[in-house]
Amino acid sequence: MERTFLMIKPDGVRRGLIGSIVARFEAKGFKMIAGKLMIISDELVRKHYYEHEGRPYYQDLTTFMTSGPVFAMIWEGEDIIKLARFMMGSTDPEKAAPGTIRGDYATRMNRNVIHGSDSPENATREINLFFDKSELISNE
Repeated sequence: MERTFLMIKPDGVRRGLIGSIVARFEAKGFKMIAGKLMIISDELVRKHYYEHEGRPYYQDLTTFMTSGPVFAMIWEGEDIIKLARFMMGSTDPEKAAPGTIRGDYATRMNRNVIHGSDSPENATREINLFFDKSELISNE
């Protein structure tokens, strides 16, 4: 069973979208094995977005991600990384298809409601950044 890291960003939390977004993944048959509402520290946001450091949007991104609570989650399911990214839609809301999370809810490129791991390696890295093993619940 594959695992991925998903995070509802501050704009999605502020707009009350946690339940709607979680419901989509549950309806697809995926299982949440960890979830928490949290404020990301400056240190954690730097570790999470390290590959964007030095880019023109980095400061805005890190400031936004620490501006309010996020809902961090770990999900399990067959091909979940690929399918979750499909369900999220393009990072650019103008290109995100209707019916995707970003197509339905996102308003701007840098305020696109949700983050999801893009590879098994990044899923493992992000899961380990945000969660301790003791926080995971087995669905067996």
